[in-house]
Amino acid sequence: METRLKKLPVGIQTFDEIRTDNYVYVDKTRFLVNLIDNGKVYFYARPRRFGKSLTISTLDAMFSGKKDLFKGLYAEEFMNRPDYRISPVIRLDMSQVITDSGIDYIKPSLVKIMVDTAKRHKMTADETRHPAEILKTLIVDLAEKYGKVVVLIDEYDKPYTDFYTDPQMAKDIRAILRNFYVQIKSNDEYIRFVFITG
Repeated sequence: METRLKKLPVGIQTFDEIRTDNYVYVDKTRFLVNLIDNGKVYFYARPRRFGKSLTISTLDAMFSGKKDLFKGLYAEEFMNRPDYRISPVIRLDMSQVITDSGIDYIKPSLVKIMVDTAKRHKMTADETRHPAEILKTLIVDLAEKYGKVVVLIDEYDKPYTDFYTDPQMAKDIRAILRNFYVQIKSNDEYIRFVFITG
C-alpha cells in the first residue's frame, strides 16, 4: 500500500490551511504557550521568511478557540485547561496598508483595515474617524462585550520602511503610526495579550 507523504507548506502562512490540508507542521506551540503563560506584550523582530506571519496565524487560532487544529500538538493541553477561555482577536496585517499613493492615502487605508476588522467581529466602525480612534473603540467595545482583547499585529513597520529612502515621508508616516499604536498602550486594561512582528 502506498503511503502518501505530507506536503511541504512552501509559502503558506496560514495555520488553519497547514493543519487541515495535510501539510508538514513542526510543532512550536510549546513556545507560544510559554509566551502566553509568562507575559503579556511581545515584540518579535526577525528577517523575512522567518515564520512571523505563521506565528501570528497560530496565535489567532489558539485564542479564537479552534481546538480541532491543535490535536496532537503541545498547545492541545493549553486549550483543554479548566481556565482556558476564548478571547476576541484584533489581527492587523500592516503590509495591507497602501503606500504607493503617498501620505494622503495612508490614513484611509488604515481606516479600511480597521473597518474590515470591525466587520469580522460583527461590529461597525465610523469610517469618518481617525484610524487610531477606531482602534481604541474596537478594543474597548470588544473587551466590554466579550472579555479582554488579544491584539496581533504583523509587519507593524511596513508602511514606514516603504519610505526609508524618503526621510520626510518616513517621518510623516511614523507620526501617523505612533498615534495608532499608542492606543494599545493607553488601553492596556482592556487587553489580554499583544504580539507584534516586524
